[in-house]
Amino acid sequence: MSESMGIKRTKLFALSSNKELAELVSRSSGLPLSEIELFRFSDGEIGLNISESVRGCDVFVVQSTSNPTNENLMELLIFADAVKRASAKSLTVIMPYYGYSRQDRKAKSRQPITAKLVADLLQIAGIDRIISIDLHAAQIQGFFNIPIDNFPAAPLLANYFLRKKQLENIVVVSPDHGGATRARKFAKILDATMAIIDKRRPEPNRAEVMSIIGDVKGKVAVIIDDMIDTAGTLVAGAEALLQYGATEVYAAATHPIFSGQAIERINASSIKKVVVTDTIKLSQAAIDSNKIVQVSMGNLLGESIRHIIEDKPISQIFDVIETLEVLKV
Repeated sequence: MSESMGIKRTKLFALSSNKELAELVSRSSGLPLSEIELFRFSDGEIGLNISESVRGCDVFVVQSTSNPTNENLMELLIFADAVKRASAKSLTVIMPYYGYSRQDRKAKSRQPITAKLVADLLQIAGIDRIISIDLHAAQIQGFFNIPIDNFPAAPLLANYFLRKKQLENIVVVSPDHGGATRARKFAKILDATMAIIDKRRPEPNRAEVMSIIGDVKGKVAVIIDDMIDTAGTLVAGAEALLQYGATEVYAAATHPIFSGQAIERINASSIKKVVVTDTIKLSQAAIDSNKIVQVSMGNLLGESIRHIIEDKPISQIFDVIETLEVLKV
């Protein structure tokens, strides 16, 4: 099949969670966004109608299951059912942020593993493939019996510090022991040393810093995490780093959840900049903040669609050198 025929038999859709990112993916992939009509019944039920034929087509849809998580998840499941009933050849979901990913195991005896439940729902709905960015836990890939590509945003985030800020004497800091692998990879890209914040979490969305493992004195600290939710942990970690002798603190995270008082906490903190991607649409308060910088995954996700259409490997797109070439920096 020629490239033009592959494009012709491919459809790209955007649901409600992040239409701005979908438009960037559309421009990068060369696929126009197909029309879809989404509506609500008076009692809140979600309805939709696909405005054009998808029979025999490879369908891609952009939808993060971010806030409102349940609404966006149901919207995706209903869309998947509609696509399958319309005789599409395949359905690939570009889900930059995987909602419920933090519930990936039983921490207590009578807790659910909701990340597995969501995986089951997605597969039962008829989804054939998932493309995600920085899953909270890598083992979530094992919850699926369909292909799932979990790509890192680290090269894109690192590019900001390498090319835009040109920081020196950096120490990359993991906010906890669980994120050490991510921080180690980030430190390798920046050619920097690494430290870990030793903390305990007495309850969800609340953390207490115990100590800093590693040398941060006289260095520019960059905290790297997969997500920022209420920002309480981030701000507490930043203050601890300054107390331990760091000269400045920056932060980088893939998923800007920014719930509750997150923006207010970041604006009032000593953190210089918080660099995030557009896996989740920013609120107006986050856009207006002079401390929050957003970089886009649109080009990389668009390129991944083209590689899938042309049966080419897509992992190379997310390598450090390849990423900088795609961004044309």
